[in-house]
Amino acid sequence: MHPKQLLTHYQIEPKKSLGQNFLFDENVLARIVAAAELRPFEPVLEIGPGLGSLTRLLAQTAASVTAVELDNRFLPILQTELAFFDNVQLIHGDILEQDLDALFDQPYKVVANVPYYITGAILRHLLSAQQKPTSLVMTVQKEVAERITAVPPQMSLLAVSTQLYGHAETITTIKAGAFWPRPDVDSAVIRLTLFPEPLLSFTEEKRFFTLVKTGFSQKRKQLKNNLRQLGYNPSEILGILDKAGVDGRRRAETLTLSEWISIYKNL
Repeated sequence: MHPKQLLTHYQIEPKKSLGQNFLFDENVLARIVAAAELRPFEPVLEIGPGLGSLTRLLAQTAASVTAVELDNRFLPILQTELAFFDNVQLIHGDILEQDLDALFDQPYKVVANVPYYITGAILRHLLSAQQKPTSLVMTVQKEVAERITAVPPQMSLLAVSTQLYGHAETITTIKAGAFWPRPDVDSAVIRLTLFPEPLLSFTEEKRFFTLVKTGFSQKRKQLKNNLRQLGYNPSEILGILDKAGVDGRRRAETLTLSEWISIYKNL
């Protein structure tokens, strides 16, 4: 059924406040699943299964699907639509409140059409867990996809925060007409393939992000001026940047990820 018909049948109105736009284009859904490159033994985490269109395809390929849905109005629909699959676990709750380390005791992948208003929060939650996914394939707002996959001189805080963990790429773009209700913006499918070994240890991540956030705090300012907020005097900042091989007159968006790591190592 088209999402509009299905929701009418269950007498449900989509909530704009929860970013509920349902992807119904079969070709796009198939491309999302293909991009995940799932193998029969791999478990999958799906965030916001909604009406189950993507969940059904995932259940046919993955070993298991853990689908976390915030809106309890969709649970009866999901239970009906997924009744033929015994490898789907439905969880009613907020993904940001789920303990991912408790949900998975083996490597897993994330495949999801996420609510756009909390894309950044979802990424932070997934990537800050000790039990991180091996890859993420997510439908996000096109503008957000561009920020995540950005390279110098257009780097963003979101790009650095995401690319620290893996290689980010855009798989395809999606026109607004592939969703119902139709959103105001176009979308894109991104894939983040996590590095086999982390670039920084789990305990270093918080300090690293403090550095990067400070560097991006005032975009128009030169890096040497922004980093003074960390408590160093101007000569100390210049010395640290010199050791890292970074000109202090540059701005944050021009730095590569490796340059940020070099600055962190020299602090």
